[in-house]
Amino acid sequence: MAPKTNVNLVVAGLLAAMFIGALDATVVATATPHIIMDLRGETLFSWVFAIYTLTTCVATPIFGKLADLFGRKAVFAAGIGLFVLGSILCGAAQSMAELIWFRALQGFGAGALAPVCFTVIGDLFSGKQRGKMMGVFSSVWSVAGLLGPLVGGYFVDQVSWRWIFYINVPIGAAALILVVVFLHQPVERRAKKIDYLGALTFTVSFSALLYALQSGGADHPWGSPLIVGLFAASAVFFLLFLWIETRAEEPMIPLSIFRIRVLNVTNISGFLTFSISTGLTVYAPIWIQSVLGYSATSSGLIVMPMSLAWPLASNLAGRLMYRLGVKASIVFGSSLVLAASIWLIALQMNSPYVFWIGILVLFGLGMGFVATPSTVVVQSVVGWEQRGVANASSMLFRAMGQTVGITVFGTIYNQHVTTLGSKSELAAGMHAVFLLICGIAIANLLAMLLLPKHREVVAQQHSA
Repeated sequence: MAPKTNVNLVVAGLLAAMFIGALDATVVATATPHIIMDLRGETLFSWVFAIYTLTTCVATPIFGKLADLFGRKAVFAAGIGLFVLGSILCGAAQSMAELIWFRALQGFGAGALAPVCFTVIGDLFSGKQRGKMMGVFSSVWSVAGLLGPLVGGYFVDQVSWRWIFYINVPIGAAALILVVVFLHQPVERRAKKIDYLGALTFTVSFSALLYALQSGGADHPWGSPLIVGLFAASAVFFLLFLWIETRAEEPMIPLSIFRIRVLNVTNISGFLTFSISTGLTVYAPIWIQSVLGYSATSSGLIVMPMSLAWPLASNLAGRLMYRLGVKASIVFGSSLVLAASIWLIALQMNSPYVFWIGILVLFGLGMGFVATPSTVVVQSVVGWEQRGVANASSMLFRAMGQTVGITVFGTIYNQHVTTLGSKSELAAGMHAVFLLICGIAIANLLAMLLLPKHREVVAQQHSA
């Protein structure tokens, strides 16, 4: 008789894995001055963050497909093993170049955590229970966002910045043991065809695109031969990737999943809404500190209302989405995001601090009602054999939204700000960004209206 999965222990392991993956995206910023002091290489430090994002984006769909081919447990073990190994090496780095390379490895491992964790939850739960669990797991990112600065500050002040990486080792080991020992899922024993060419062309295409987006306008002018060449190479390899996927026996990303209307609409929404969240996270503290004149601490704490409202709404959405209707829940959340964006463009230079709290609470509530039902729907409209890929595509679109969003917002902002310290120019630059955010919120709400009605979505879930 096959052993039975211990659901509670597996969920605990998955939560631990998600937590360290989310924590690592925020905790490093706290240690920035000390890392630069120890390792030098000030001009390279931005790549400590950029390379992590790049390798995570590239790895996400690859691990998603491997989870469908070889089972969730094996791919989870490989991903968290790479993440923990990368963490150990980051903690031991003796130069900035070493730290960047080790962060690349750590980011590649992190690319397995979110898609595989969400996929396992989709396997273990169904219907209303799946919605509740997705609400809990979505909260992990907000909790990590709140704890990241505190954890990082404690280790930097009391021990060493290296422990912001070493802390991942015991938590990662516990997560690995809980999932590997207590998760039991049948894996079909047959020869597997890995789409090596698809993975290679995808990696080259998205690496070139992300490098161009990270470097353009900062390290190199947008019109420079390097940036133009990177965009061209990205387009060529992406077309080659699509051609390969139509002919591969086991395509890395089966193009057939993009015939599913629900998946397409939720992916578009993920791209749009997560670009907004990144813009708010970056520009809200700038406004508070540079326009209103508050301290750096006050400006840093301004994102806390959003970090608290988001998980609260995620849990509510997970519990209410089947009562209110899946489409109604997502449209309601999108409407809250739009309302927050309209309030944003109405801000004046003398608008009080409390207005920002209201905007970010409203936005966090909206994102909770958008992100959790969207994740549940993506999980539900495909079968077991494609759930990893569907989850990975959702994670990829969200990450791309963050990367493209911050690049576009930065370009618009920099066109208005030519004199450092000019409050009027700062406000004008941010108002231009806020107008674009409002436009994105409108586009997102219109996209959400294209979702099938609740009964059609539920019917697809039951058939999957």
